[in-house]
Amino acid sequence: MYKKIGLLLEKAKKLPISPGVYIMKQESGKIIYIGKAKILKNRVSSYFLQIKKHDPKVLKMVENVFDFDFIVTNSEFEALVLECSLIKQEKPKYNILLKDDKGYYYIKMDSKTNYPRIVAEKNNHDKNFEYIGPYTSFFAVSQIVDQANSIFKLPTCSRVFPKDFKKERPCLNYYINLCTGVCKGNIDEKDYKRSFLQAREYIKGGSEKAVIVLKKKMEVHSNLLEYEQAGKYRDKINAIKKILLEQKVVLENKIDLDVIGYYKIDENVCINILKFRKGRLSDKEEMVFSDIYNVEDLISDMISLYYSKIKEIPSLIISQIPIRDDELISKYLSNLSRKKVSIKVPEKGDKKYLVDMAIKNSKELLFYNRGRVFKGNRVLEELKSILGLKNIPIYIEAYDISNIGDCNIVCGMVVFKDGVPYKKGYRRFAMKDIKTQDDYGSMKEALIRRFERYKKEQPTEDGFGKKPDLILLDGGSGHVSMGEAVIDEFCLNIPVFGMVKDSKHKTKAISKGGKQIDIFSDKPVFKFISNIQDEVHRYSIDYQRKLDKKRNINLMLRSFDGIGEKKSQNLIIYFKTMENIESASPDKISQIAKISVDKAKLLQKFIKDSL
Repeated sequence: MYKKIGLLLEKAKKLPISPGVYIMKQESGKIIYIGKAKILKNRVSSYFLQIKKHDPKVLKMVENVFDFDFIVTNSEFEALVLECSLIKQEKPKYNILLKDDKGYYYIKMDSKTNYPRIVAEKNNHDKNFEYIGPYTSFFAVSQIVDQANSIFKLPTCSRVFPKDFKKERPCLNYYINLCTGVCKGNIDEKDYKRSFLQAREYIKGGSEKAVIVLKKKMEVHSNLLEYEQAGKYRDKINAIKKILLEQKVVLENKIDLDVIGYYKIDENVCINILKFRKGRLSDKEEMVFSDIYNVEDLISDMISLYYSKIKEIPSLIISQIPIRDDELISKYLSNLSRKKVSIKVPEKGDKKYLVDMAIKNSKELLFYNRGRVFKGNRVLEELKSILGLKNIPIYIEAYDISNIGDCNIVCGMVVFKDGVPYKKGYRRFAMKDIKTQDDYGSMKEALIRRFERYKKEQPTEDGFGKKPDLILLDGGSGHVSMGEAVIDEFCLNIPVFGMVKDSKHKTKAISKGGKQIDIFSDKPVFKFISNIQDEVHRYSIDYQRKLDKKRNINLMLRSFDGIGEKKSQNLIIYFKTMENIESASPDKISQIAKISVDKAKLLQKFIKDSL
């Protein structure tokens, strides 16, 4: 592989110092990655220099590159346009790809019937109906349909009118004032169609226009002393105003804008786009990506590709984080939409509130996709807050030392993933260098051996190839200082905390920087840490006892004439216990220990007399 990388580097060094697009190919000629560059020579060369420093996804791509092509452009802007076009055309494996086949949602209206309905549909194939859309999510469609039906009190049941008049009792919506009770015959066809057309106007024209129209009609009926009719319009206006109060709007002005927020767990990222039109949340779209190590690159690439595929680009895009090449992308989007498009990162105010809303939606979906609701993961959120961590500690490793005197000193390592024990990740260490009671030295040896393995192995989902989000050591500030020193030696950024016990060996606090952090105030977190401490203590003691039992068996076997260290170990590995040796056939013992059958029989008698 390294010979191939060297040849690719030599080729890259000959590239021009001009902007352009580079096209990575595998041996079959298939395109696997397309990128743009301000300076082709520098950007492409960077892939083949110090390749071990690449994140796992880039490293995998580089390992599969057999050759590359390039296209020189006059400017970086032209390179961006070409990059987006080629990615949509070729769909390379290692580029961020957006799905095209998810379908769209519409508001369907059956205007031709006597009692028309307003419903949400995923397609617009039937030409006998009127459709409004498309929308990218069912959320937007269902929200608008629900609002229109509740404001104008249209039925949402499955009954057919006038066929089903007065056949059954009204449904719940009638009793909670969300429906006029068409099934009771309370409203004639003319009044029903008037309400339907008002709902249709509300959907097509927006809430503000609907309020203006309804106010005019209310005033007409009021002037004619038709107070009952005027009251109905007043109720509809109040219903619209109530919904507007419940819905967050952009207060500064009512331009169209999109809000982009994300949430990341491990290498999984969910991006949420909230679409506000005329100050009103009208749609949202969510995208989940895996194997993501650089969120900034992801969002920058996503914005370019996403808005190159849709017709409606707003004048303002609000992002949770700064966008790489934001001026370049703004120019690109402005050219696409034929109007000025700005990208901004808010620090406070209403727009920051909207970003937080997008982040929350991303978080909820990501946790849901991982097979649990966010509330079930509250303890990790609280732990993050109490310890002042930057990220939620999804993958936690805990360590504890166990020994009896100077014999069989061991360290147990347990893993809690997503807040529960993850036994596939458990590991254990029998001390090699530490021969006497030394908790600090033993813990240090275990951590060094653990992260030496991490540096040697390829990234994995568990075990030594996984970098933990948090390390918990059974002990106080001394253990924490030692653990942090080890982590620093390996140039890793992993928070280390100690789990402090009281005189009764019960969890008391968390230790950090010579201070103790109180966790009693949050019962779920206290219980969670206690469970971790109890589990790692149990695991290390079980391993220590197992080794101690093996040691005692070894001592007993070696006390028998003719059984040395090697023969003893062979017997222990194969038979596990003294009872198994006693009940085995002499021939098998002879074979495993490489002793005569008569000697094997004498060994069995020795064991029986000793037990």
